Amino acid sequence: MGNVVMNASVSVDGFIADENDDPGPLFEWLVSGDVALDDSGVLNVSQASYDHIRPYWDQIAVTIAGRHVFDITDGWDGTPPSGVDHVVVVTHRPAPEGWDRNASFHFVDGIEAAVTKAKELAGDRTVEIAAGDVGGQMLAAGLVDEVRMDVAPVVLGSGKRYFGSVDAQHLLEDPDIVVQGNRVLHLRFRVRH
Repeated sequence: MGNVVMNASVSVDGFIADENDDPGPLFEWLVSGDVALDDSGVLNVSQASYDHIRPYWDQIAVTIAGRHVFDITDGWDGTPPSGVDHVVVVTHRPAPEGWDRNASFHFVDGIEAAVTKAKELAGDRTVEIAAGDVGGQMLAAGLVDEVRMDVAPVVLGSGKRYFGSVDAQHLLEDPDIVVQGNRVLHLRFRVRH
């Protein structure tokens, strides 16, 4: 089985977006370099960021996201983001009216069902969990193997928290990856179980 990884760009004060879901300058690092991260022609990062992010992205088979993220992205127009194979959406509501049932999206009711479905779909590849409320719930339930953060040099002051509404202490190991890129510090922590 592959790892279950919680990941997002985050401000130094722990936010992944403002109150209106706008990440603002948190993604500057994705356009601040001269190495193409993908074929979009938009994402250009430093060589250090590319060497860290590209192999990780290539291992992701499934992304788990909450219904709120699904809704604000318009379901990524029915195509999983960043080249992943499947998206598992944690929701208490059915798929949107007229949603293509053959799209690589799976709607489940609960975090345990989401991880079970994602692991089944991913095989030995990585399952990525979007940070925020769903990611925080999964961390609190002991379902996360590692936490990755792309820390941007910005203080948002308030907004959507990286770990959502987690209100208990959770211990992580020392960071085993620390990579400095342009406008970002990439960190990886294993979760103590």
